Amino acid sequence: MSFEQCQRITSLMSGFNKTWFIAGGWAIDLFIGRETRQHQDIEIALFRKDQLNLKEYLKDWDFKKVIKGKLYTWGNEFLELPIHEIHTLNNSNEDKLEVLLNETKDYDWKFRRDLTISYPLKSVWSYSDTGIPYLNPEIVLLSKVKNTREKDQQDFMAILECLDDERKKWLQYAIQLHEPEHKWLHYLT
Repeated sequence: MSFEQCQRITSLMSGFNKTWFIAGGWAIDLFIGRETRQHQDIEIALFRKDQLNLKEYLKDWDFKKVIKGKLYTWGNEFLELPIHEIHTLNNSNEDKLEVLLNETKDYDWKFRRDLTISYPLKSVWSYSDTGIPYLNPEIVLLSKVKNTREKDQQDFMAILECLDDERKKWLQYAIQLHEPEHKWLHYLT
């Protein structure tokens, strides 16, 4: 239950003056309050508009952008959709970090795969009891409905009973729009 990896990232990002949060499976576990499965990596999410701020903050790190599953050197250009994933490496200690860019417009978070799906920006993230920011589980789960893997299914089943009706209702609505035949809809009705 230590969330040591998440605490290390929180420490690393403590001087970053923009919004960021733990994403992926770790975010699910932070919401639940315990580690439910092994995690191979750690991802953070931030708003697309803050990407160059992150690059400046981690100026000694190497950055790669992901295009169609392949890594390419990222210069200083502003990354637009469909690019949403960045990999970073600290050459001094071999620390790695995966960064997921999130879309926003006005006061809403927008789902990058379907910009008609939105969520109030102020409701996109929360904090663990120890102050670790994390992406809320309904947002994390929506990103897992396309090409759902075994670990994604584990995350869904681990958190299903922890979601309140409001979160379940929004997730059901978003999945119906994005992947109307997805098996998770059966559990959300």
